[in-house]
Amino acid sequence: MIAPLSIPSPNPEWQSFQIGPFTIHMYAICILVGIILAVIITSRRLTKRGAEPGIVLDIALWAVPLGIIGARLYHVFTHPADYFYAGANVWNPFAPGAIWNIWEGGNAIYGALIGGAIGVLIGCRFTGIRFLSFADALAPGLLLAQAAGRLGNWFNHELFGAPTDLPWGLEISSDNAAFPAGLADGTLFHPTFLYEIVWNIAGVVVILLLERAFNMRWGRAFAVYLIWYGLGRSFLESIRLDPSEMFLGIRVNVWASFAAILVGVVLLIVQHRRHTGSEATPYVAGREWKRPDPALDSDIESDSDSLDDVVESENTDGETAATSTHRSTTP
Repeated sequence: MIAPLSIPSPNPEWQSFQIGPFTIHMYAICILVGIILAVIITSRRLTKRGAEPGIVLDIALWAVPLGIIGARLYHVFTHPADYFYAGANVWNPFAPGAIWNIWEGGNAIYGALIGGAIGVLIGCRFTGIRFLSFADALAPGLLLAQAAGRLGNWFNHELFGAPTDLPWGLEISSDNAAFPAGLADGTLFHPTFLYEIVWNIAGVVVILLLERAFNMRWGRAFAVYLIWYGLGRSFLESIRLDPSEMFLGIRVNVWASFAAILVGVVLLIVQHRRHTGSEATPYVAGREWKRPDPALDSDIESDSDSLDDVVESENTDGETAATSTHRSTTP
């Protein structure tokens, strides 16, 4: 029986639409919206801290592709039964089920973090931005990006949680391949996509409030991100029904969440001891970006205006006026 406040899954026809010969998947749009949000927010935060405007794009050119690759590979390796079995289409991207088909769902945030971190390291090496300074600026935007990406799971009818009697349970069709055998049609499930969206948005608020009260530079904001996301994901992962690789009886992603929490705690403690002062610049020493001198710009504009005045003062017969303020009296 469907509860009054239950969350319906979207019509399967909403999962994709056509624009000419191209098929646009809502899952991909959700990921793209998340990436755009993260880039905009990170750029604003990093620029306010003294970085060159637009430099985030130079880093994103490395981080985004490697993050997507890492997200997909991590998912495939932690869900091998979904891709490697007798008769499976493993390699052909033009047929369903291939390991390349990210639009079908299946991108792991921990893989995105690993791949994206490699990309950020490369981008920071080229631009001179400190890795942890970039990570601090990225932290709230990354949580918003993950929240946007979780909507893609809703469109794809995937990664829902265990059955629930709560009024906000998620409706899943009984013909869904992931619908547990033996359950009655109309059974509701925990909307883990919604739980994570709420948790991630709450994490954004927490980070921003902490930044107002404490010195959250030198990697501390990113450390809070790791702890916050790891705590939430470790719980949500434990109630999901989708199959995953197990280690010592615990899902691999739960172990990854524990690792994220541990790294966050260690980073927070180490950076608190190493850096007690404020962060003067997000750049590595010797690679600082110098803002244009406003006075120099003003002088250039003044010289340009003077030249324009000279040009405009040409006589109608083609004789150019003298540049001196004293006209010659020679006939």
